[in-house]
Amino acid sequence: MNLRLPLYCYLFLTINVLFAQNGQQLPPWEEGMLDIHHINTGRGDAAFSILPDGTTLLIDAGDMSETRARTLSARNANLVPNRSRSAMAWVVDYIEQFSPKSNKSQLDYAMITHYHDDHFGEMDAEREFISKGNYALTGLVEVGHHLPIKTIIDRGSSFPIDLKNPKIQSELSKDDEFGMISSLTNYWNFIEYHSKTSGIEHEELIAGKLNQIKLKTSPEKFPDFSIRNIAVNGQVWTGKNDSTYPLFSEGEYPGENPLSTCIKISYGAFDYFTGGDISGVGPFGASDINSLESNVAPVIGSVDVATLNHHGNRDSQNVEYVRTLRPRVWIQQNWSSDHPGEEVLRRITSKALYPGDRDLFSTVMLQPLKEVIGERLNQYKSQNGHIVVRVAKKGKSYEVFILNDSTTSREIIAKHGPYEAR
Repeated sequence: MNLRLPLYCYLFLTINVLFAQNGQQLPPWEEGMLDIHHINTGRGDAAFSILPDGTTLLIDAGDMSETRARTLSARNANLVPNRSRSAMAWVVDYIEQFSPKSNKSQLDYAMITHYHDDHFGEMDAEREFISKGNYALTGLVEVGHHLPIKTIIDRGSSFPIDLKNPKIQSELSKDDEFGMISSLTNYWNFIEYHSKTSGIEHEELIAGKLNQIKLKTSPEKFPDFSIRNIAVNGQVWTGKNDSTYPLFSEGEYPGENPLSTCIKISYGAFDYFTGGDISGVGPFGASDINSLESNVAPVIGSVDVATLNHHGNRDSQNVEYVRTLRPRVWIQQNWSSDHPGEEVLRRITSKALYPGDRDLFSTVMLQPLKEVIGERLNQYKSQNGHIVVRVAKKGKSYEVFILNDSTTSREIIAKHGPYEAR
């Protein structure tokens, strides 16, 4: 008897396996797994990780102000799953749903990549004010108000310029469209209050450092897990020991994006890179060999999964960067109809830059962009939903789950993989 099935039968079975996931909940995290949840609220970046021993890490807590016309325009994403809570209350709700049972009451680490509203929050007159702590609820401050954080890590405030210097604050405020200085002051007030009352610790990310963000429960069980700090404030790891070199000098402020914290998470054969809003394309569209992307790419090397720098903005994912990282999976944390740039899409899907398959996923894709780019966006495996990368025990393989971002139960919409870690 011939047991070989026609191709259409295999396709039918594959599709049925995929759609059989609909309506089911993501199976709980188990010790030995690495989960990376890219949460969609429509208000900015937020990525929640459960490390193999249960240590938890939140990267960014974007919270753009709804007092700005831009936020509620067709250019920007809607607040999801609904408007009954704030964006950060939904982030807390998400974390509480998926956290390990032993760790639901706190975050071990929270890291802010840089000080833009879609990454750490934005002050406005409508935010709830907590007079006891002298801070308003927005971004990471709101997350930390409701969910205790043990250690907050950011890029610091003293380099390349002293952001706490009143003269520098006054100068920056002249062109501070999105209230960075007032939002920073609010953030510092929160840290100061909670360092005294709840023991929160605050650290600056140290470029080149291995395991500044470390496993806190049972690191001895997972010797093949690590987090390497690739860059921060334009200080770039050389690839040897903890040594680094600078791209910017004291007093040279290039804006927030190039100062973003960049980290590489490794587990067995699996590698993941996320770099905030760094970029690599110059003002006239050519790759910039002096950019952060061009400098960090050689020490990052090939990875399995990478988030799109700067949400896939036109100034990111330059040729050298794409050719060097060669991820099997690209993840776009999006909120704007500007993203991805069409030229970025061409680069990250180009087989000329690197061979082999690659899958693209986005937390949201907005209609104005769909009307401009059209069918080229069909190259994305998913255009809406929370994106969960689940790495199997020992880091040998991983899967990508898409969770429904329009419901509070966050059930599975689709599952992709397993992919073999390289």
